[in-house]
Amino acid sequence: MKKVVGIRFRSFDKPCYFDSGKEVYCVGANVICKTIHGLELGKVQIPLRMVDCKSGLVDPEYFILRTASEADIRQHEKNLKSEESATEICKKSIKKHNLDMNLIYTVLTFDKNKLIFFFTANERVDFRALVKELASIFRMRIELRQIGSRDQAKMLGGLGICGKSFCCSTFLKNFHPITIKMAKEQNLSLNSKKISGCCERLMCCLQYEYDLYKTLNKSAPNPGTTVMTPVGKGVVVDGDIISEKYSVKLVDVYESTLRVFNKNDLKIINESQNKNKKSQKHNS
Repeated sequence: MKKVVGIRFRSFDKPCYFDSGKEVYCVGANVICKTIHGLELGKVQIPLRMVDCKSGLVDPEYFILRTASEADIRQHEKNLKSEESATEICKKSIKKHNLDMNLIYTVLTFDKNKLIFFFTANERVDFRALVKELASIFRMRIELRQIGSRDQAKMLGGLGICGKSFCCSTFLKNFHPITIKMAKEQNLSLNSKKISGCCERLMCCLQYEYDLYKTLNKSAPNPGTTVMTPVGKGVVVDGDIISEKYSVKLVDVYESTLRVFNKNDLKIINESQNKNKKSQKHNS
């Protein structure tokens, strides 16, 4: 077993576990770590815990070196300003080489050993000449990484149609597959503009209530299902599976009347027909 803490280096990074050794690091503490990119300054996000050495969560080659000093924090702030300058220089070089790519974010490692440029592009880009030029300007290792639209939204952040900050740039640690079936199951509009985020991909929040709707839909009467109500036979016209209230058109009264009933007050008559409609709905 090893003592580890979760460290986050950038707002869009997911926390990584690092061996804390004999030291105790509190949440919020700034620390200097040895990472795959070199030395990095990060912040403790997950408190001390014990993990199995064989779990694969912790790489033995990467660990926390020390608590960051005031000088380290000042150096980190200077690096952030250097990143802004490097971004402008890289954009000019991209324009000079006439490359069809969009620079999104720049990262300079704490030890100034590497510059990493994140970009988006519609197609594969030959940026070998660009890398050579940037290496001659900055005199350090240069790395260019092509990312997708969801990663772009995560790095840049922003507000969604709900008025809140993007889920991906705040609390989501990993991206999960989102399908149009999730929108169908929740009876949402299938208009791509209404169920897509700023990244032009299906919104991550479509998965949040999907399992609940999937479970409730299994026992919910579909529109057109014949049911027996406390006041007679009727046909389901519409319903809300969350409140479990359904509009039923009564047929055993003098005039057809539309009334609202709780789900527990309804008894499905044509069970086989209802199951066929459910299977047709899922197949579509």
